[in-house]
Amino acid sequence: MSKKLREDENGRELYRGETQRKDGSYVYKYIGADGKPKYESSWRLTKADKIPKGKRKVKPLREIEKEIQRDLMDGINSTGAEMTVCRLFQKHTELNPNVRESTKKGRKWLLKILQSDKIGNMRIKKVKPSDAKAWAIRMKEKGYSYQTVYNHKRFLKAIFYTAMEDDFIRKNPFNWNLEDVIKNDTESKTALTNEQADKLLSFMQTDKTYRKLYNAFMLLLNTGLRISELCGMGIKDIDFENGYIHVSHQLIFENGTYRIEPPKTKAGVREIPMTEFALKAIKDEMQNRKNAQPVKIDGHSDFIFLNKKGLPMYGVAYATEFSAMIKKYNKSHEEEPLPKISPHTLRHTYCTNMAKNRDLSAADLQIIMGHENITTTLGYYAHGSAKSAKAAIKTWRG
Repeated sequence: MSKKLREDENGRELYRGETQRKDGSYVYKYIGADGKPKYESSWRLTKADKIPKGKRKVKPLREIEKEIQRDLMDGINSTGAEMTVCRLFQKHTELNPNVRESTKKGRKWLLKILQSDKIGNMRIKKVKPSDAKAWAIRMKEKGYSYQTVYNHKRFLKAIFYTAMEDDFIRKNPFNWNLEDVIKNDTESKTALTNEQADKLLSFMQTDKTYRKLYNAFMLLLNTGLRISELCGMGIKDIDFENGYIHVSHQLIFENGTYRIEPPKTKAGVREIPMTEFALKAIKDEMQNRKNAQPVKIDGHSDFIFLNKKGLPMYGVAYATEFSAMIKKYNKSHEEEPLPKISPHTLRHTYCTNMAKNRDLSAADLQIIMGHENITTTLGYYAHGSAKSAKAAIKTWRG
C-alpha cells in the first residue's frame, strides 16, 4: 500500500513540517540553530492563495520556509534576530563600555529617541532599509539637524554590524547615504578674514565689557586650539623656553561639575608652536590671575584662563560671551556687520590660514591641529577664492 499523503482542505500536498489549523491558517515547524523547535505561521500556503477577509497581509508559508532554510544554511541565529532594536542598542553599548562621558550621554539620548519611536520596538530581522530611511525622515521632521541625524545613523549602522557579526541578520539596513534621503542643510564653516579679525580685536581692546576676551581670542586665533583645550591649559603646559604648548587634556564643565578628559582624538595629544602673539596673550592673561582660586581638577591645577570668580573658564561660557560680543559689535557697525562667531570659528580660521602657507605641509598641519584623519586637514587645502587664485596666477611662470 502507498503511504497516504497529508493534504490541506483544498487537497494540496503538505510538505514535511507543514500543517493546517482548523481556522484555515498554515504552520511550519522546524528545528532552530539552538536545537529547539520553532514555529512560523501564515494565512497563505502559496502566492496564489488569497488572504482571508479581515486578516493582515502576510508572506506565504512556502516563502517563509525558504528564508528559514537559507538562514539555517548560512548559520543565521533566528533567536537573536528576534531582539528589538533597543535591546540590540543596549547589547552593543554593554560590549563597548570604555567611552567618554560625553559619548555615554549621547548614547542615553539616542536610546530615549529610539524608545519613543516605532523603530525601537521592531525586531531587528524585520528592519529594512526603507524602515531606516523612514526613521531618518521622522527625525528631520521632528526638528533634529542633519548632523545630529547623521551621527545617530552612524551609530545605528554600527550596532547592526554587531548583529551581523553575531549572525543574527544578513544585511545592514542602515548602509545607505543619508544625503539621498534628507537634505544636508548644514551651514558651511566660514573663516574670518584678516580684516574681520583685526576689526574685532580692535573692538575688544577698547570695549570695557569684552576686553576680557582679548587674550583668549588672540590665542585661539594663533594656535588653533579647541576651546576645551584652552580652558584646560595650566601653567605647566607651557614650554616658555622652547616656545611650545603641550596639549594632553581638555576641561569639560557639565551639570555644575568640572572634569578633565583626554583630547577629542588620540592625535589630540600634541605640541603646538607658539607665535609671539600667542606667547604674549598667555603672559598677559597670567598677570590677570589675581583672584585665582586654589582648585585642583583630576590632578590638574594652575589654570590660566579664569572667570571673574577665579575658577576655570569653560567652553559654553566662552560661546555665550562670543555671541553677545558679536551682537554688541554689529549694533554699532550695521554697515559692515560680522557673521556669527564661535570659539571653533577661530580654530577653523587658524587652520585655513595655515593651509595657505606653502612652507607648511599637510602632514605638519595635521599634527598641529590634532586631526586624527589627514582627510580632515586636506579639506582646508581645498578651500580657495577668486583672490587667492589671482595671487597664485600672478606668481605662476609657464
